[in-house]
Amino acid sequence: MNNDQIVSELQALIAGDVSTDCVDIDSHSRDTSLFQVKPAIVIFPKTQADVQAVVKWINEHKADNPDLSITGRSAGTDMTGGSLNESVILSFTKYMNESMVDIENLSAEVEPGIFYRNFEKQTLPQGITLPCYPASKNLAALGGMVMNNSAGERTLRYGQMRNFVDWVDIVASDGNVYRFGQLSANELADKAAQDNFEGILYRQMKQLIDDNYDTIISAKPDVSKNSAGYALWEIYDKSTDTFNLAQLFVGSQGTLGILVRAGIRLVTEPTDRFMVTVFLKSWEELPAAVNLIKEHDPEEIEVFDDKTMWLGIRFMPQIAKIAEQPLIKFAAKFLPEMLVGLRMLRMPKLVLLVEFAESDRASVQDKATALAQSLHNAKLQHRVIDNVNSDEDEKYWTMRRESFALLRKHVGNKHTAPFVEDFCVATDKLPEFLPRAMKILKSYGITATIAGHAGNGNLHIIPLMDLSLESERAKIVPCAEEFYQLVADYDGSITAEHNDGILRTPFLPVMYGEQVVSLFQQVKDIFDPQNIFNPGKKVGGTKAYLESHITAFKN
Repeated sequence: MNNDQIVSELQALIAGDVSTDCVDIDSHSRDTSLFQVKPAIVIFPKTQADVQAVVKWINEHKADNPDLSITGRSAGTDMTGGSLNESVILSFTKYMNESMVDIENLSAEVEPGIFYRNFEKQTLPQGITLPCYPASKNLAALGGMVMNNSAGERTLRYGQMRNFVDWVDIVASDGNVYRFGQLSANELADKAAQDNFEGILYRQMKQLIDDNYDTIISAKPDVSKNSAGYALWEIYDKSTDTFNLAQLFVGSQGTLGILVRAGIRLVTEPTDRFMVTVFLKSWEELPAAVNLIKEHDPEEIEVFDDKTMWLGIRFMPQIAKIAEQPLIKFAAKFLPEMLVGLRMLRMPKLVLLVEFAESDRASVQDKATALAQSLHNAKLQHRVIDNVNSDEDEKYWTMRRESFALLRKHVGNKHTAPFVEDFCVATDKLPEFLPRAMKILKSYGITATIAGHAGNGNLHIIPLMDLSLESERAKIVPCAEEFYQLVADYDGSITAEHNDGILRTPFLPVMYGEQVVSLFQQVKDIFDPQNIFNPGKKVGGTKAYLESHITAFKN
């Protein structure tokens, strides 16, 4: 069956759009990763029934067309190639982008295509929010946030996306929709007794976990954030005797089924904020500083290095434009930092952004004041910023949130090459880990900037490379091999929040070992026996495929 026949048959089945238009194909060939993968067809489903019809059709025709597969895509902000596929893309933001917010119960039902920025317009005026948004919150959509297990600057207090997902509606490989959520022991027994595909899923997953429980629990990395592999350790809670397959789907990158709706929890948005900025001379000061700061219960602790600060100064006009402020007025806000540099007799190596947030002004002010005193006693340079009566903190958040976008656009003949950009290790290990990590990059002639979530030990190292050169592209796999082995040596995660995709799937055995990866493959086989959902992610990805699809950016 040729492509035209496939398009014709699929269009006859659904109310949405089936496209092979070159603009649609090209726009779905890229995300924010290193890769370019051209799909054969892009489908814009209008309804859940459309998604079911497509999945059923692909499942029925897979034997005769082995290359058929399907990948769900929301906003396409993935940094790992997780939303790329050579066959069929289901693109959700055009039509399936609705949500219903229940203010009284602090909850919402969302379709995968709703942009976070639009969802936030519904929640923030009501004083509630979904706090696990990524730095790309103005671009990201909820489907990707669920399927990547997103997180961001407020993770220290609130955790990752999985902490806010109550249930998911999934179109499974048989084309039917199942709602997965927390079950009691009796409810699990009832599900497992069913004589259908859903019953098979529950029986086989319960057996897999029972047979490998100790191995699964010991496989969980000793870090506060992780999106690598399938989160098997999150499914069964022995202490409550509950079973929750929604936790398996969160972070699964659409490899086990297609998300069509999710039930999520929300929180009350704090009304008062204070920021304390802390300036450090070296990475060695970081663990003690973070431990000291945590004692005062901040909402978040972010960090960026001196290279990011210098880039911010270099691109001040662009940052001022993003902040919608006159350049001179915006630049003047950095005079206090210049004075700090004079007192330190140097530019700080690191800047920590510590945000306190409460719905009680006296409480949040007391916390900021107490931290300032502790920092003074520790002889650490710092500033306290009242966020209610000043917008000065926005200069930092603009720099932090926009740094990756600025780097992508303004580094001469080099490009951002995010392939070691999301590791997580314990904070107290960072001073020892980072010199070894940067030494690996230096041995390949790669420079990089560093920013991230200091409170969790989750840093984003962004290499800068001339990817138009084959010699540069050839560095990525061997450098990643060394880097991820180092992360594994420190009992960390190779991806805290950006997930696996094309980029990291081949390196999961380094982190987990072959036995656990074989369990991941068994999970994939249970849910997706014909491998129709987003192939090559989580399991089955190869370094050869990774290397062959790196984009040769033209300068």
